[in-house]
Amino acid sequence: MYAAPALPSAGTITMFSTQWCGYCRGLKSALDREGIDFTEVDIERHQASADYVMSVNGGNQTVPTVVFPDGSAATNPSLAEVRLRLA
Repeated sequence: MYAAPALPSAGTITMFSTQWCGYCRGLKSALDREGIDFTEVDIERHQASADYVMSVNGGNQTVPTVVFPDGSAATNPSLAEVRLRLA
């Protein structure tokens, strides 16, 4: 069983990732450039986080998986989608 992550503060996101994920690195760079605050959680270091990611991705450990302040999640969102959902 997984525990849902704590919701991020308004205007920020939680990003579940791995060290080797190119899409994760790309999104992190874009978030940094745009000044969007995020908390990164490595699913290979935190099994509960991996379980959560699997619960919102049909059993797959697909990253980046992003959680927004409203509790919704998106898999591999674009920077534009992140901005829109934080607005």
